[in-house]
Amino acid sequence: MANFIDRRLNAKGKSTVNRQRFINRYKNQIKKAVSDAVTRRSVTDIETGEKVGIPTRDISEPTFHQGQGGVKERVHPGNDQFTRGDQIQRPPSGGGQGSGNGEASDSGEGQDDFVFQISKDEYLELLFEDLELPNLQKNRLNKLVEYQIYRAGFTNDGVPANINIVRSLRGSLARRIAMSAGKKKRLEELKNKLKLLEDTPGSNADLILQLKQEIELLEQKIAKVPFIDTFDLRYNNFAKQEVPSSQAVMFCLMDVSGSMDQATKDMAKRFYILLYLFLTRTYKNLEVVYIRHHTQAKEVDEHEFFYSQETGGTIVSSALKLMHEIQQKRYPADEWNIYAAQASDGDNWADDSPACYSLLEKKILPLVRYYSYIEITNRAHQTLWREYEALQQEFDNMAVQHIKQADDIYPVFRELFKKQAV
Repeated sequence: MANFIDRRLNAKGKSTVNRQRFINRYKNQIKKAVSDAVTRRSVTDIETGEKVGIPTRDISEPTFHQGQGGVKERVHPGNDQFTRGDQIQRPPSGGGQGSGNGEASDSGEGQDDFVFQISKDEYLELLFEDLELPNLQKNRLNKLVEYQIYRAGFTNDGVPANINIVRSLRGSLARRIAMSAGKKKRLEELKNKLKLLEDTPGSNADLILQLKQEIELLEQKIAKVPFIDTFDLRYNNFAKQEVPSSQAVMFCLMDVSGSMDQATKDMAKRFYILLYLFLTRTYKNLEVVYIRHHTQAKEVDEHEFFYSQETGGTIVSSALKLMHEIQQKRYPADEWNIYAAQASDGDNWADDSPACYSLLEKKILPLVRYYSYIEITNRAHQTLWREYEALQQEFDNMAVQHIKQADDIYPVFRELFKKQAV
């Protein structure tokens, strides 16, 4: 019997090719499972992949087998009831007990589902295949990774131009002290002893000569200690640090008045998640600003943004004004790529809609890369929709879409960010 031992240096990822074949083969089923899993995520959660399940009926392989009918001769082990020539009655059609179990589980996965984990990169690739950011050609330079040189301590190797004189002399002094301190102390003792013998009449001349020779030998050893050695040299160390030039900010604006129920907010959340995940594929540093509004606007965290509810009317311009103020203070347009996404059910004071048009036309749209507005409602459109439609005709970085139910979110998102014909 042959034994095969894998002695490759890198034994990891050996099934990568098979995995890619599997994903390509069942891409439609996997993409559907991935798009359905968006709702369970936080807006800024991109650190992990996703666990997806595919019904086993969708991954069945073609097989060859004998059809029903015909004469078959078989030997059944353990037979104690039949003899040769007995005829066995065929079981009724549909009476067999299959091994499958179609019962649903409380985790949303059927017992006949094939469940596996996909990585973060695979998740994003499947979710945003064939999509791109509009107007990106205006900002290609901001996608380059830039580096900044900064001091990073000292090193033993380097070029002469980077020698640190103070550190090198300090090392030289420490080395000379370590190598000659004992000799200098011994030299001082011998000199004192020699002086004492020379001042004493009748001292032994041979002892005096021996001391002089030892003193001379110590002085030669001390003199041989170099003032500076290559071991003492220290160089300034410099390292590269990435400059976050590829940075963007995503403004999320949402109406939280009494007309916006939780189901509508959940649909808006799915859209914001898709937009955030999509932007992270282009920008390394992405910040999110949440602005909720009814008659007044306020910057909040993610939980309050999606789950708080207010009563009263709706003034959309308050959110646009606050967004512009935050952008001017914290996110200069020459340093940040600005994106905005607004979700609403279309309610707004009729007198406020022209004010929204003016704010977007003069202050916001000239600065943002892309402004997307989704209206989540089954009712007829109101004044806000008509003003935004007029802006869409005037600006190519303004997009307006209508969502009626949760199933419309992903198709609408793909429509907003589909690749433009060259």
